[in-house]
Amino acid sequence: MSRATKIVATIGPASSSPEVLERIIRAGVDVVRLNFSHGNAQDHIDRAVLVRDTAKRCGREVAIMADLQGPKIRVGKFTGGKILLEKGSRFTLDAECELGNADIAGLDYKDLPSDVKQGDRLLLNDGLIVLAVDAVEGSKIITTVVIGGELSNNKGINKQGGGLSAPALTAKDMEDIRTAMAFQADYLAVSFPKSATDMELARQLANVAGAAHGHKPALIAKIERAEAIPALAEILKASDGIMVARGDLAVEVGNAAVPALQKRMIRMARDMDRVVITATQMMESMITNAVPTRAEVSDVANAVLDGTDAVMLSAETAAGKYPVETVEAMASICVEAERFEEMKLERDFVDKSFTRIDHSIAMAALFTAHHLDCKAIVALTESGSTALWMSRHRVRMPIYALSPKESSVRRMTLYRNVRPVHMQFSNDRDEALKQAEILLVKNHALAIGDSYAITCGEPMGAPGGTNMLKLMRVNR
Repeated sequence: MSRATKIVATIGPASSSPEVLERIIRAGVDVVRLNFSHGNAQDHIDRAVLVRDTAKRCGREVAIMADLQGPKIRVGKFTGGKILLEKGSRFTLDAECELGNADIAGLDYKDLPSDVKQGDRLLLNDGLIVLAVDAVEGSKIITTVVIGGELSNNKGINKQGGGLSAPALTAKDMEDIRTAMAFQADYLAVSFPKSATDMELARQLANVAGAAHGHKPALIAKIERAEAIPALAEILKASDGIMVARGDLAVEVGNAAVPALQKRMIRMARDMDRVVITATQMMESMITNAVPTRAEVSDVANAVLDGTDAVMLSAETAAGKYPVETVEAMASICVEAERFEEMKLERDFVDKSFTRIDHSIAMAALFTAHHLDCKAIVALTESGSTALWMSRHRVRMPIYALSPKESSVRRMTLYRNVRPVHMQFSNDRDEALKQAEILLVKNHALAIGDSYAITCGEPMGAPGGTNMLKLMRVNR
């Protein structure tokens, strides 16, 4: 695989059959997202088993990301299923309303009247409908329609500028964490975190639930609340990565603010040795069309050029008419964009100091392999940390990360430019290096005459013990 940027794809009705799932994995999916906003626990368990079996049949390493629903801040249901709101009309949101009509709607989130005041603006259905709050009377929010349109059952509500007090983790999320740990999800995506505390609680719950299975997932913070922006550094420290979730975030901070925020978040994540996924409407038109728009092509390409680890597909592969074609199109855009990436390795190291031996070895391997124009960089790694550090910098050669731990191999599928490979290590260093070269030659990653840089740790098998860099050439 020549592509460095990874692809996350959501599976749903359009992609849950063994045949389609196999085709999208072969087309280039690296991480499968299970959206816990839909389906029940058994649905997700069955799909996780299917993903594992299909990936094995394809000879691919594919991770699973369990994406928690988070708080449901939505309108209730309507008589007839939908209504039409006219600009200038009065409309009431009532936490005690059971079934709505053209004048009033119920609320799934019963505390919304406590979170808003006169003058606030509420944005419904991804911002397509805008309501101005005129007054709050007990359980009722009296509003005037600023931008009207069709409103159907269970559409989302955002407050412009943020400020909703709903907790990031609901009772449903806590139960879903237990489900995700039962099938050992590699990544757990937490919706609507506002602070590092939200992520720390999610990690504690996941570690407790995963203990019975000997499993600890990596945590992804979905940045979709306005409050998360000033707390971004703290959230990053408490997480293994972030998702630039542009849908709800755009509704809260405004569409125009999102592109610059996206660049800032990608840069911060890379600087702090965290992974980053760019998501939401990347190939939206391909839900119904066989080819993307030119704007979508540019959107994906710009995320790649910004340095994102992965680009994500949601409804395009979960419910769209062309899930396989969408993955193929996204993969080709990534490859083409990567051809024009700016290499700035020397600048990356200016004014940088490394206090850890393993981190220093990883950086030395990058720098040396880059200047010697090696064919590849190879890391023998238990935890995957060495490969993660290497993946934060752009080089033209691939990084092959060999690990005996299946959990580490799957986690590394999300790291940009890292090709994870499962391999059991010999306790003898020289024998392990020999095994690695044989395996990579067998897999056509290396050929006779190729030079490469390889890192490992002594004694073998100790996490965090990378302390050796060797320059090699394939002679057999």
